[in-house]
Amino acid sequence: MSVLVSKLKEVLFAVLPITVIVLILNFTLTPLDSSLIIRFMLGAILIIIGLSIFLFGVDIGITPIGQSMGKTIAKSNKIWIVIIAGLVLGFFISIAEPDLHILAGQIEAVTSGLVSKGSIVVIVSVGIAALVSVGLVRIVYNFPLYKLLTVLYLLVFILAVFTSPEFLAISFDASGATTGALTVPFILALAVGVSILKKDSKASEKDSFGLVAVASTGAIISVMIMNIISKSDKITGSLQHHLVDSNSIFGPFIKKTPILAGEVVLALLPIILLFFIFQKISFKMSKEAVRKILMGLLLTFVGLVLFLVGVNAGFMDVGTTVGHDIALLDNKAYLIIVAFVLGFVTILAEPAVHVLTHQIEDVTSGYVRRKVVMNTLSIGVGLAVALSMLRILIPELQLWHYLLPGYLIAIMMTYFAPKLFVGIAFDSGGVASGPMTATFILAFVTGAAEAIEGANVLVDGFGMIAMVALTPLIALQVLGLAFKLKSKRGGLERDVE
Repeated sequence: MSVLVSKLKEVLFAVLPITVIVLILNFTLTPLDSSLIIRFMLGAILIIIGLSIFLFGVDIGITPIGQSMGKTIAKSNKIWIVIIAGLVLGFFISIAEPDLHILAGQIEAVTSGLVSKGSIVVIVSVGIAALVSVGLVRIVYNFPLYKLLTVLYLLVFILAVFTSPEFLAISFDASGATTGALTVPFILALAVGVSILKKDSKASEKDSFGLVAVASTGAIISVMIMNIISKSDKITGSLQHHLVDSNSIFGPFIKKTPILAGEVVLALLPIILLFFIFQKISFKMSKEAVRKILMGLLLTFVGLVLFLVGVNAGFMDVGTTVGHDIALLDNKAYLIIVAFVLGFVTILAEPAVHVLTHQIEDVTSGYVRRKVVMNTLSIGVGLAVALSMLRILIPELQLWHYLLPGYLIAIMMTYFAPKLFVGIAFDSGGVASGPMTATFILAFVTGAAEAIEGANVLVDGFGMIAMVALTPLIALQVLGLAFKLKSKRGGLERDVE
């Protein structure tokens, strides 16, 4: 119970800033409809309760399953088992990811069904499956992460030349959205499970990170290949700026709950089935351990449903409205400032960020403090959202103007930054763009894009998640270089704030 209370406190402090900012905006720049504000407050309460239960459930349910599966795969010592397990687990975990469904749904809505939700979900999941396999093989064979990332991003840049601007934004956004609340804990645990069996503890520590980074490139590559093969370009998108059930307070919550509950059931079902199969074949856990894991899965389900209902029914309409209304103001500087502040605080409420930062602190025995990682991520994501707004305001600025130099810098830094931080940084890139970013911030940015003349919602609105996924790669490697300098100066200072 004390663990749940500590999670509740943690989440409360994470969600409060964004709630306060929206309330301040309501009383200053963008007065909102009272029913919208009440829905927003109800959403905030559901997010706080849901996220606390979810994180507790992940600790006792998802993480032990992932680690046990990782150990079982590694113990087999057969590379074909590692490859097949990577493909199966990667596909089922990705197809289950709620964030991916949220993004795919928004793409379908904005393109009026030209790009279907189902096609995005399946194609991205195939890409993730292939790269999870590659990532697991890398851990088994000790292939350096920075070399693999160099090869993968070189492939991404080559494919980007032949990809239309609309799909460039969608492919990078898909990469960020896939690594969300469900995928990250599982993939991280899988990596820890496989790497923990290594004799060298230093190698084991480094290889605990990087699998999320490798997997997320699969989403970019698969969507780009889909675009090149189907030659589907010149898709235009627009956002119908209307609020469904705008005067109804409880309507959206009632409407969304069964839909989202169904999606989460679909999300968790493959994991439960795989758990029972593995339990019968190799886990052979005690009845007490199985009961604890099932309890964890139930809590994960309840928490995720509450969280997603809060975000979808309470937060998204407010995000779109605030973005739209601020963009209509004469002084566009407000848009940049609010974008930075929202990006800075939203990262604090991302479920997967909490999972990753705790794991970083655990794996490094407290040497890399989660507080330091959190602050670095917040600054990086704040800058990402602000730069995305700048791109909407200046039509000449295109997404690749940011992504090309950004990824080149990030890849070059992998050769100089401490290798542990390379894995952490690239994992954080995927993790930073979770359900809060895919919903509230994306709604805010697309709302602004709809209001600004000359902006294309599909091209300008949808590049934001890509930016959020990029900035932590640089920010955390800079942090790693700072740690390196500090340890050289005064020996390893483990109590770093």
